[in-house]
Amino acid sequence: MVELQNKYKIGIRRFGLINWIGALNLYLKEVNRFFVVWAQTLLSPLISSLLFLSVLSLALGNDRGNVLGYSFISFLAPGLIVMSLIGQSFSHSVSSFMISKMQGNIVDMLYAPLSAIEVTFAIILAAVTRSLIIAIISIAVFSIIIDLNFYNIFMIFIFGFLSSFILGSLGFITGLWAEKFDHTATITNFVITPLSFLSGVFYSIDNLPVFFKTISLINPFFYMIDGFRYGFLGSSDGSIKFGLIYLSVISLVTWFVAFYLFKKGYKIKS
Repeated sequence: MVELQNKYKIGIRRFGLINWIGALNLYLKEVNRFFVVWAQTLLSPLISSLLFLSVLSLALGNDRGNVLGYSFISFLAPGLIVMSLIGQSFSHSVSSFMISKMQGNIVDMLYAPLSAIEVTFAIILAAVTRSLIIAIISIAVFSIIIDLNFYNIFMIFIFGFLSSFILGSLGFITGLWAEKFDHTATITNFVITPLSFLSGVFYSIDNLPVFFKTISLINPFFYMIDGFRYGFLGSSDGSIKFGLIYLSVISLVTWFVAFYLFKKGYKIKS
């Protein structure tokens, strides 16, 4: 009996403070998950952005007038890219949890020797990776079609990273909360889509009345799009410095909420 107890006793963590190998493998598993269906996860967002660009350029015309000193198409393209980036980051995190819940294999993640910090960062960074790959592909294709400017590549990266990290964290939280895909669609249809469309993707907020402009300046999606666009054009509707601080704080808050809920086992532990 003593030998049996010694053989099957619970071991201790032998990999230090952070399980780098486990976290890396979870990250790679998440990355492989969207690469397996690359046509749906990487190509489909590009097609949607191109359709938006084509329809709006045909309907409104490229000579609609200057926006922030640039043609309408040059103004529109970065907004479409980051809007696609935002949606796909949220989609990745939320689908990861929903699929695991429905297939019943979420217990593999719970029983694995991974802390809440390791799990949250692995899944959220995989969502960020998916979004940044989509952004790179979209930028490359858009550059062939239109004259795309590049003012500050670092700003393009940092605002793209913060935007996808925030939405990846929000998707993580939604995946924990939702019990079926209808619940995730509620967040997409009533939160993400309205905030994205009303954040200056298709227009400059300088054209809005004072009241609605003030509301836009509170919307974090505005700073995601405005900062990302600034990296291309060098012009912005809002403060880039404030946008960086604002999005950095929101990214920390959303990650902490995701970490806390997972650590407590919110809706995934009985």
